[in-house]
Amino acid sequence: MRSEAKPVGILRFLGTNCDADVVSACDTLKIPNKYIWWADHFNFEEYSAFILPGGFSYGDYLRAGALAARSPAMDDVRRGAIAGYPILGICNGFQILCESELLPGVLTKNVSQNFQDEWVDLEGVTETTKKYRLPIAHSMGRFYATEEKIESLFEQNQVWLKYSKNPNGSLKDIAGITNEMGNVRALMPHPERAMHDWMGSRDGRNLFEEWLSGK
Repeated sequence: MRSEAKPVGILRFLGTNCDADVVSACDTLKIPNKYIWWADHFNFEEYSAFILPGGFSYGDYLRAGALAARSPAMDDVRRGAIAGYPILGICNGFQILCESELLPGVLTKNVSQNFQDEWVDLEGVTETTKKYRLPIAHSMGRFYATEEKIESLFEQNQVWLKYSKNPNGSLKDIAGITNEMGNVRALMPHPERAMHDWMGSRDGRNLFEEWLSGK
């Protein structure tokens, strides 16, 4: 993190519903945080990093994340991304980052055609010894890109996480990716829902810490 005095900005869009969970996760890790409203412009230099939480921004009309990607706040998130600030998208946040073209590919309907709410096992791609257990909750979580782009993502180490057992039909079992710089990351599972043993797993702590450290 660039400075402990600067908060992580947590974006809120109309329909975001995991924002309070992300705040709780940050509080657990003693990470200063502050909400950013979708309609507001802001100075990205006043923050250390940014998180786009899960939910159903704008009711997933048109395409999931398409309307949120065109909001005023995302203009400044893009500026932060270009400047190298850490940015994390979770579930709907992943969809928004793809629709904003800050990440490649798209998230499409699950092959089951149903909303899926279950626990999944994940593994790190660059370090396959890393294992995680996190919950998913989405109906449009199937990662899709052209064959050439998928190949490029693996060649450039931009595939962050893979499903051990693919729940939604994501190509090549992809559960999370990064941009070329490595500062923008996203995943469909919810690390903020796996912060304590009583939740079912505390592996979410490792994911947040990895993201902030750039590992």
